[in-house]
Parts: sequence; structure tokens; C-alpha cells
Amino acid sequence: MVAAAMFRAAAMAMVLALSLSTCQAQLSSTFYAETCPNALSTIRTSIRSAIARERRMAASLIRLHFHDCFVQGCDASILLDNSPSITSEKFVVQNNNSVRGFEVIEQAKSAVENVCPGVVSCADILAVAARDASEYVGGPSWTVRLGRRDSTNASPGLASRDLPRFTDGLQSLIDLFGNKGLTERDMVALSGSHTIGQAQCVTFRDRIYSNGSDIDVGFASTRRRNCPATSPNGNGNLAPLDLVTPNSFDNNYFRNLLQRRGLLQSDQVLFSGGSTDSIVNEYSRNPSTFSSDFASAMVKMGDIEPLTGSAGIIRSICSRVN
Repeated sequence: MVAAAMFRAAAMAMVLALSLSTCQAQLSSTFYAETCPNALSTIRTSIRSAIARERRMAASLIRLHFHDCFVQGCDASILLDNSPSITSEKFVVQNNNSVRGFEVIEQAKSAVENVCPGVVSCADILAVAARDASEYVGGPSWTVRLGRRDSTNASPGLASRDLPRFTDGLQSLIDLFGNKGLTERDMVALSGSHTIGQAQCVTFRDRIYSNGSDIDVGFASTRRRNCPATSPNGNGNLAPLDLVTPNSFDNNYFRNLLQRRGLLQSDQVLFSGGSTDSIVNEYSRNPSTFSSDFASAMVKMGDIEPLTGSAGIIRSICSRVN
């Protein structure tokens, strides 16, 4: 029985490796060099303008790409609205009244369509936007592989199953990321994007009122000031995920975890006596290592099951099928 389980695990790893290798061969950083040479600069201008208007948007765009890729691959399915033939992913628990930035992607898409209509996919715009957002707020940059195409369907069922929840424990998170071919190190690095952005009171209320041993008393007291104990009072009130440098992409997120100041339960479990403690420790001491690993993990995440070649479509408007 043990041997059979080991064989299945090895087979799964081989399938993931082959899938990644195939996708890397199909995606290319120069995909639009001839068909739309100004695509990246056009997207960059649009994204930088949006973040200049609202700094929080950087975190939202990184998260939007993440929530896209974890559901049937990086295919822009998260952008689709409800229609007679489509049930949107926007309203599952992990996304509803939480995931944002849709209008920013539509604006970038419109700008690209004006330059070269029908060429650049919404899925690629999501990937480029995440990179540009990170860079704008002082985070790492990376070369984005391009050539993804857009789905013609959404999958709220898969979204509900595959997207992490703020209440998830460590093993649940490891399993969710592992199912996408991402390692524990990838998971911790990607979680470091919580060095920017904000969370709603409803997502951390239980943690700050738990009086648990895994939360700093002073930190909990500070967060309670704008998050009433009783739901639905203040459910939408916002707090920065990183209290120290909320608008800068750095490694303070990991330093916060060492001090039991992770805002979400799913953040603090990364440093809770488990297998990821050593990675959190390493990133808290070495910002350059975190930065490099985050960039690598974002590239890896962007390679999850893309539609390429003749699969999928190039949507004219990201929120609906042509």
C-alpha cells in the first residue's frame, strides 16, 4: 500500500513537471514582438496610472492574477461576469466583495485594443499587470512569459474548491498549492505579497478576539479599535496586512509573523511551529532572497495550465465572451 502511494505521488510529480515543461515551451516573453510590439509599454502605462491613483491597487492586481491562475489555470476566467451561459467566479466566498481591480484590467485591455485589436489576451494582461504592480511599489520585477489565451467559461465550483481561505490551516494551504505544482517555498514566497494591501475586518475578527497564544496582545488590541467584536458591525472596515510599511513591498510581512503579528490566520500559520517556520525565518533575515524567490514563484504560478495555440479565444472585452 505504501509503495502504491509512493508510485502515485511520483506519477503526479511527473505529470506536473511535463505540464510545466510543455507550457514553458509554448509561452514566450517575445510572443507579441511582431504582432503588438507596444503591448507591454501600453499595459505598463495604464497599470502605473491606476496605482498612482490608489496605492492599494498594486496588491489587488497581484491577488487578481493569483485568483485567476488557481482556477482552471491562467485563463482570465475570473474576469467573466454572469451571463445566460456563464456563472461567474466573482461571487464565491473567496472572491465576493474582496477581489478587485477588474476595471483596471478592462482599462488596460481597452488601451491595448486601440493599439492592436484582437491580439493580446486578458490572461496575459493579468500576468503583466501583476509584474508591473510589484515593480511600481518597490517589489521585484521579472520577465513575463506570454501567449496565454482566454477561456470561454468560468468555474465557480473549482474556485470554491481551489482558492485558499483566510481560515485555512498550514496543511490545507500546502495541499492547495501543491495541487498546482507549487512547493512550500513557493507558497511562503507568494504569501509575502501580503506585505502590501489590506484586509476586511470580517476576515480577521475571530483571530484578534481569540485571546490565543499565537497573536501578540498589543497587536490584537490595536486591530480591535477598527474591528468591532460583533458581526456584521464593521465587517468591511479595512486594516493593513503589514502594519509597519503597508504601502511598500518589503520583507516586513515575515518579521511580523515572527512577532505573532500576522493579521490573517492563514498568514500566521506559516510561522506556528510547522514545516514552513524555517522559510519565514530566512525571508525575515534576507530581503533579497525573498525578492528573488517571489519573482520565481510568480513566473511559476503564471505557467499554471494556460490555454495556448488554438485553444480558447482573445476576448475583446475581458468581462464577457466575444
